[in-house]
Parts: sequence; structure tokens; C-alpha cells
Amino acid sequence: MTGKKKSVWLSVLVALAVIVSSCQNANQTKVIKLAHGLDPTHPVHKAMAFMAERVKEKSKGELQVQIYPSGQLGSERECLELLQIGSLGITKVSAAIMEGFANKYKVLGLPYVFRSKQHSYDVLDGEIGKELLLEGEKYWLRGLCFYDAGCRSFYTKERPVNSPADLDGLKIRVMKSNTAVEMVKSLGGSPTPISWGELYTALQGGVVDGAENNPPSFYLSHHYEVCKYYTINEHTAVPDVLLISTVVWKGLNDQQKKWLQEAVNESVPHQRKLWAESEKHALEEVKKAGVEIIYPDKKPFANKVQKMLDGYQSQPEIYSLIQRIQKVK
Repeated sequence: MTGKKKSVWLSVLVALAVIVSSCQNANQTKVIKLAHGLDPTHPVHKAMAFMAERVKEKSKGELQVQIYPSGQLGSERECLELLQIGSLGITKVSAAIMEGFANKYKVLGLPYVFRSKQHSYDVLDGEIGKELLLEGEKYWLRGLCFYDAGCRSFYTKERPVNSPADLDGLKIRVMKSNTAVEMVKSLGGSPTPISWGELYTALQGGVVDGAENNPPSFYLSHHYEVCKYYTINEHTAVPDVLLISTVVWKGLNDQQKKWLQEAVNESVPHQRKLWAESEKHALEEVKKAGVEIIYPDKKPFANKVQKMLDGYQSQPEIYSLIQRIQKVK
């Protein structure tokens, strides 16, 4: 064999070796699909993208998370169903959605169950939060972490809300949630369930007099164009929850589970920082647009819903959680 032929064969062998090695590396790479309904500009999406990068870095590419935002793979409900059969790896939903799967999640939607933002973090990062994350396992939905979704407050069209008495006679849009309906009734308002997509028109047409949500949602929905009073009474602080299919979780080895959970844990403080920035920006923008921002005394609001919380004594599972949360310092 001539030197030229040897050189050609050597080049072929090297190329084949590279191809085989690439195939082996490709086979070693495990990819988890993550789908959700948020826009890529949303702070929760940015936190999940940060988490995906950390997974890739920690595993040196052996474990990767591919994200499909903006409802590409379906609605929240559809994503949960895909998780249950293992066709999808991870999704993000409001903790309120989880009430339909694990009853204990209901406690996170109760008004004034948290004393402050820091108190909610202490609860969610602690023993109670860890217990709740595992509550959905029997339904093939294992929680990985909670993300901050802000506090919900009232915004109105015709008059400001400085105290619960100002809600008397006002039709307030609420989510299709029994807890939300009961809360607005306790505060003296008239709860009116309307879908989020129809709310702008309902506010314009006078179907409702106001609504309640967090600052970024108030701003991004353009509801500030109709409602010129925003009362930061912060009645609820329902977090988002990042969930993994137990089918997918059990398919990971111990090292892969460690990489993923560590990356998720690192994404939590990152997301909270992004959320705080988005809230600040939203309030600045609606104020520029002529919205009056009101910071009322929260105690009268909390006192009004205390009977609602006491009513859970007939549900020992939830009432016990309320008491445990209130003891967290």
C-alpha cells in the first residue's frame, strides 16, 4: 500500500471513529422536555431557561432540558395529562390548579395565610413546602420547586378601595375558584367568575367594576387602561409550581436526579429576583399611565376573612396546615 493510500485509509478510520464516538455521546445524552404556557419574556420562563442551562453545565451535556414555551404543547391541563402518562417531562402550573389533584394545595390559595413575602418563602422553602411538593406523587405529578407568582390585589374602575367597606356593591371578577368566590364575598364584594381572556371587554362594558391580580398581570393585560385605581392589599400569594412526571423522574439515575434538583434549587432565588424586578417595572409603568396606587392598612382585610379561615376547622387536614404555617417564623 502506497503512502498516499495509507493516508486516505487513516483519514477514513479517524472519521469513522469520530462518528462512532459522536453516536455514543448522543446515546448517552438524556433529554427532558419542559412545556408551559408563558411567554419567553416572563420571569418564570427565564428562571426555567436558567435551570436548563445549569443542568447542561452540571452534567456536561449528559442531561438536557428542552423548553417549549407559549403553549406549544398544549394548555396547563393538557400538559399535566401528558406528564401523568410520561409523554412530557416537566411543566409549570399555578399551585391553584393542583387543588384538583392534591387537596392540601388548597391552603396556598387562602387569603392572608402568609404574613409577608418572606414568610411565604420560609414556608415554601421549608418542611411544609417540601411536603406539598410530594403531595401529587400518587397522581404521577412530583413537585420540584415553587416559583414566586406575586401577590394578588384589587383594581377598580370608578372608585378607590381603601378598606373592605369600599368593596360593598362592587362586582369583582374572580377566577373560577370556590376559594376566590368565598374570599370576595367575605370582604363584602360581589364575586363574578369571568375567563381571563374576556376580562378586558367585561371591564370596558361595565359587566364588572374591577378585578384582582398581581402587578405584572395588571400591566401586561392592559387592564390599567380601564381601571385607574390599584389597591396593594395583597390578599393572596398563590405560587407557581414546577412539576416533573414521576414516570420520567423514576427513569433518571441518582446522579441525574441530583443534577436536576440542584439546578432547580438554584433557579428559585434567580426567579425571585427577576419577579421583583418585573413587579417594580409594572407599577412604575401603570403609575405613568395615570393609575393611582393605594397602599391600605391590610389588617381590616385580614380580619374580614378570618372567619373564612376558621371555617376550615371542619377540614382537619387543611386547618392543621393553616396552623403550622402561622407558626413558621
